[in-house]
Amino acid sequence: MYYLGSSIKFSDPREASSDGLIGIGGDLSPERLLLAYRMGIFPWFNSNEPILWWSPDPRYVLYPKNLKVSKSMKQVLKNSDFEVTVNRNFRQVITECSMAKRNGQSGTWITQSMIDAYTKLHELGFAKSVEVWLDNTLVGGLYGVDLGNGIFCGESMFTKVSNASKVGFITFVQNTNYKLIDCQLHTNHLERLGAEDISRDTFLTYLS
Repeated sequence: MYYLGSSIKFSDPREASSDGLIGIGGDLSPERLLLAYRMGIFPWFNSNEPILWWSPDPRYVLYPKNLKVSKSMKQVLKNSDFEVTVNRNFRQVITECSMAKRNGQSGTWITQSMIDAYTKLHELGFAKSVEVWLDNTLVGGLYGVDLGNGIFCGESMFTKVSNASKVGFITFVQNTNYKLIDCQLHTNHLERLGAEDISRDTFLTYLS
């Protein structure tokens, strides 16, 4: 495990602990965040913790060609009144993600410092938001990091209306040319959409 100081560097992600922890400390500057993502590392910590950096093995990913869309979701996509946009309101999306209630979590890991840091990445062109609207009201969305290498690193999503986040995610995947969607860690929701485990070494080869 590596204790980060003021210099912007990380140790080899293959040196992470068994649960994927690779570093503690540092900051959320754009330079450090971009280096982390380019090395297969991401921050994930609670508000009462220092910044924790992770590179889990296995890595949970979605190959867009393997996206699964159920018959019922195909009907929703065809007949719903949802409007899906990209980068219309990044800060609102990440803020809504920070307030979303999640099973097994008493708080949020999307702190105000995280919101500010990823909004800065968005302003620099490295972070994207997907918005889902219903009657001109934001009812779902997601955000993540795009390093321009064909990989989208998904961070979080939220929904206020049934199926809204699924519509946003599916529409985004189907209308972009990514070779891989990094989902980081397993969720049942993403498993139903076709995500799967790959080894960390395999994931790192995609980054390189």
